[in-house]
Amino acid sequence: MIARTGEMLVAASREGRAVAGFNIFSLDEAMCVVRAAEDLGSPVILMTNKDVIRRVPVEVFGPALRAVADRVSVPVAVHLDHTYSFDTVYRAIRSGYSSVMYDGSQLPYEENVAGTRRVVEVAHACGVSVEGEIGSVAYNQPGNTIRHELTDPDLAARFCADTGVDAVAVSVGTVHKLTEKSAVVDCELLERIAVATATPLVIHGSSGVPDDDLARMARGPVAKFNIGTVLRRAWGTTLREEILANPEQFDQLALTEAPLAALETKAREMIALLAQKEKEISQ
Repeated sequence: MIARTGEMLVAASREGRAVAGFNIFSLDEAMCVVRAAEDLGSPVILMTNKDVIRRVPVEVFGPALRAVADRVSVPVAVHLDHTYSFDTVYRAIRSGYSSVMYDGSQLPYEENVAGTRRVVEVAHACGVSVEGEIGSVAYNQPGNTIRHELTDPDLAARFCADTGVDAVAVSVGTVHKLTEKSAVVDCELLERIAVATATPLVIHGSSGVPDDDLARMARGPVAKFNIGTVLRRAWGTTLREEILANPEQFDQLALTEAPLAALETKAREMIALLAQKEKEISQ
């Protein structure tokens, strides 16, 4: 069933668990993710990032992902990830996305607030949740132009109050697109941010965080984790193995069967890791 991230994340915070948000690149990947979520009885977020919507417009992906969400009984949000363009955000809202992220993190504070608040006013009028960002999470890739800037707790509190966002992405040591679980999270900073604001917190670059740290943050102040690279590695590594093992095979369905199964397995592992409540761990 289609859901908004706002209510989904408030419930997760209240219950001491977190929701996995997966960047997906095709409908068959989306089907794998929601199947894993339904098997576990957990909500999930299907996210599209700026790379994929350059190939498949939001006007196509939005309705398609809503149709995927409507096939299952668990809450599924359809979310537009990092977006710098008002036009893209508004197109996504018109196209059925239940949640959008406006990323003004590279702008001066007042410009970030003004742009985010503008999106919040439009999105909330349409029943759509909004994620903002304060601080900045860099990328582990050549030519990265996104600066690394840890989140200031007092500024995070001001940002949430000034914008009215439903969720806020913060920077506490993670990096986008890490291929190894080598990120060092500043847990003390994260706790200070959580104390300063009651808004659900989001961690980007979760694929690079050790599982123990993910579980610890999910039991505490973080309500949503963005996950992309770990699924892409599962899919790509398995696809390479399939091609090498079957050099005469050319059929897309045959070649992608095992990669999709590997992706679904990894999605199920991540959903379970984040969704397990603290009281369940202690039993």
